[in-house]
Amino acid sequence: MHGYPLKSKHHEKILQLFPLWAIAAAMIAYLYPAFLIPFKSTIIPLLMFIMLTMGLTLTAKDFLRVLDNKKAIIVAVCLQFTVMPSVAYFIATTMSLETDLLIGMILVGTVAGGTASNVLCYLAKGDVALSISMTATSTLLGVLLTPLLTTVMIGQVVDIQFSDMFMSLLKIVLVPVAVGVAFNTLFAKPLAHSVINTTPILPLLSMLSIIFIIAVIVSLNQPKLESIGLVVLVAVSLHNITGLLLGYFIPKRLGFEEKVCRTMAFEVGMQNSGLAVALAMKFFTPAAAVAGTLFSIWHNISGSILAGIWRRSATSSSDDNIAEYQILGFL
Repeated sequence: MHGYPLKSKHHEKILQLFPLWAIAAAMIAYLYPAFLIPFKSTIIPLLMFIMLTMGLTLTAKDFLRVLDNKKAIIVAVCLQFTVMPSVAYFIATTMSLETDLLIGMILVGTVAGGTASNVLCYLAKGDVALSISMTATSTLLGVLLTPLLTTVMIGQVVDIQFSDMFMSLLKIVLVPVAVGVAFNTLFAKPLAHSVINTTPILPLLSMLSIIFIIAVIVSLNQPKLESIGLVVLVAVSLHNITGLLLGYFIPKRLGFEEKVCRTMAFEVGMQNSGLAVALAMKFFTPAAAVAGTLFSIWHNISGSILAGIWRRSATSSSDDNIAEYQILGFL
């Protein structure tokens, strides 16, 4: 699920049904965990593949575009790395979640924006180019900010090696994205009718990878999900909804136009929960990955519903008040 308008309505429909595929995979994994537990070691390679496919949809121009939208991108990034971490911590502590679940919530809150935001922004008739730039910017900044914020917020609860997490994020996020961007920038024209021409398939491959990661995490946590699943689902739902609300209404109050507000709502409310899962598995416990897993399913459900509502509405400035009522009615 990546940063460009889909070239096929068929592809768009498949991606819109992502929540159904994710729920189906989670149910199968819950009923037959033994088949998927051996694939635990594939989580990080799959996430690196997802980051690579993200890079293949970007060029250097997507990063240079930041200079044309400085104010919107600065606000979005600030909201991303202040609202989402603080709300995650507030919800987790208010609900008195156990340590593993607290860690999971903080990881979901401190990672960068999710690539799903780009597709949902497109479906909601937001500013797709701006969404791409926001995701790319937060992804790069997250390499440093995610371990830094995680250490500050829960470093007293559990032992966190900042340098180890930082180096892992370099390998998992920065290197694959950089390789993808470099390949796309250098070889897009020479290979226009071969490799690069397959880019409409990339979000589908990414979606399949995320679904498989979800299934593996569910299988690893199957014994505990019955007791903690509902509690964590409530927590991540509140987290996501708050992000969507603040991501929309704060820019609205700052005077941004409706199209930009919709874009920022998705950018703030949609997290790279797959990365949160990978970090939880590498540095903590499978239970710490539950929040990221359930967030992956939930934020695509909520985001798809909201995108559908906004897609059906007009995008003129006269509809700004209508849009505010729509998001409040949805949430």
